[in-house]
Amino acid sequence: MKKQFSFQAGYRGRTIFNIFNILFFIVVMILMLIPIWKVCVDSVSREVVSTDITFLPNNFTLEAYKIIFSKETLYHPFWVSIYTTIIGTFLGLMMSTIGAYILIQNDMPGVRIISWMFMFTMIFNGGLVPTFLVVVQLGLYDTVWGVIIPLSMNVYNLVLMRSFFEQLPASLFEAADIDGCTPLGIFIKIVLPLSKPALASIGLFFAVAFWSEYFHYVLYVTSNDNNNFQVKLREMVITDEPIPEAKDAGLMSETMKNAAIIINVLPFMIIYPFCQKYFVTGITLGAVKE
Repeated sequence: MKKQFSFQAGYRGRTIFNIFNILFFIVVMILMLIPIWKVCVDSVSREVVSTDITFLPNNFTLEAYKIIFSKETLYHPFWVSIYTTIIGTFLGLMMSTIGAYILIQNDMPGVRIISWMFMFTMIFNGGLVPTFLVVVQLGLYDTVWGVIIPLSMNVYNLVLMRSFFEQLPASLFEAADIDGCTPLGIFIKIVLPLSKPALASIGLFFAVAFWSEYFHYVLYVTSNDNNNFQVKLREMVITDEPIPEAKDAGLMSETMKNAAIIINVLPFMIIYPFCQKYFVTGITLGAVKE
């Protein structure tokens, strides 16, 4: 009887906790969706009141999106963000995978010292002014490479990739070595094909970082030709003046601002569902060692 009573009490406790947990996350989800929905509605409303929350557009219009895609002042920074994100993600993945593959070579002389040097940079860095001087002396100032190269050297992602590589069976490396496969061949033919979950998750980290980058552009880029969409978006958000392009379409500046925000987050809202399976797998793999 005591065991049955304790089992029932435990079952009721778990049920109450699960119900509370579900209700809590439903409330959190609603609180997160309300501002997103407001931005979506305001981006297609001709008349917008920033302090009001409306569930339906007020005078539906798509003119704001047409203006954003047709005006060069927003069109060029948008494409700058696209190609810097693509190039930066590819370069970051290449550096992370090659660096992680080198760090798992336990028989390589000095590998532990190199690992500690990488870990040291995660805690301490050169500082803002020394890093700025290095970028200037390397001739990267006022170029997109002054943003791409520093962001591509992400030690945290390198450590994640190394942890994933360490979970691969050592017998695969030994068998490939016996068959005469070179270290580069092992990396290309064995390691990379088995690392799709890690590549997807870390690639998403890099892509989001490059796409949403603002600080480095303000610090290292001065010409408008090299500024990305985030910088232009920030200029639109902080200004109180109506946008010149919006006057031609009879739109308020708030509509343009909200439309720009939607366009900014839309690419990853589309991409993430396709990468979610690999993303979750890549995060969990390598987290627990046997």
